[in-house]
Amino acid sequence: MRPMAKSFGGFRAALLAGWMALGVVGLFFARAKGIPFAAALPVIAAFLAEYPFYLVAAFPEVRQHLVSRELPAILTGSLLFPYLLCCLGAIHFDPLAAVRLAALGLVFSLWYVILPAAVLFDAAFLALIGWVTLGHYFDSIYPRFAGQHLEVLGAIGLLHVVALSLMLMRPIAETGWGFWPNQREWIIGVRHYLFFLAVGGPLAFALRAAHVAAVPASFWLIAGTFFGSLWVSSLAEEFLFRGVLQQWMEDWTGNARAALLVTSVIFGLAHLWFRGFPNWRWVPVVTVLGWLCGRARNQAASIRASAVTHALVVTTWRTFFV
Repeated sequence: MRPMAKSFGGFRAALLAGWMALGVVGLFFARAKGIPFAAALPVIAAFLAEYPFYLVAAFPEVRQHLVSRELPAILTGSLLFPYLLCCLGAIHFDPLAAVRLAALGLVFSLWYVILPAAVLFDAAFLALIGWVTLGHYFDSIYPRFAGQHLEVLGAIGLLHVVALSLMLMRPIAETGWGFWPNQREWIIGVRHYLFFLAVGGPLAFALRAAHVAAVPASFWLIAGTFFGSLWVSSLAEEFLFRGVLQQWMEDWTGNARAALLVTSVIFGLAHLWFRGFPNWRWVPVVTVLGWLCGRARNQAASIRASAVTHALVVTTWRTFFV
């Protein structure tokens, strides 16, 4: 079988499996929360619509087929379509919210169509991502639905718009974006997680940044936290900080050690807003995590290894600490 055909076959299999899993999880979640099926269906459909764009970033041969003059329109539509699906019964349509989503999609997807790949514009691109994320841009676009946070749809949509814009229109060096690490990446990721327990754990206690929970989380919550982090939140942060910023810092400075250090400090400072600004106690702890994730990425030449480290730390924290 040709590599291209094999890649498309793998993408189709992952797409079908993901759709089935998301559909089943969505239905069970709605039932557990007492959400009527008719109200839950548009939200489930929105996640299903989001998934192919998030998935395609992990298949280099497949994503190359998206390269065209229509790519900005496709990416903007991928950010807007899930919102419109939610408006079919879950939330009320707000024209201003739709305009804000479309504007955001156009800004990111047209950035490297209009502007050159230069230090100033690259830094501004990343700063804009930080402004959108830390400013909770999607909170007013996606109102609460049955007590649930739908703004995650916007956050995931932004991630794939940013990732595909950088991969296809800048483009950046291959980062290792993917959802299942190989054996070597698992080993490197776990090793650096153990390093964090030895260094970051005592530091967190010394700074009173973490407190032991009265009751550990359940097994299902632990498993859900780990894979949710590995495949979404940790993958997102590792892509942006280790896959993009750290690599750019290496290119700009010509010094891999300096790039690792500076990126780790920026990563720590980005968590000043965690649980209330300014949360200085978390900055040193997260800086240590960033340094170890950066080392894992360097050793494996892939963010999948650093995502393992990151996800294990997040899971440990949410399981045993508050």
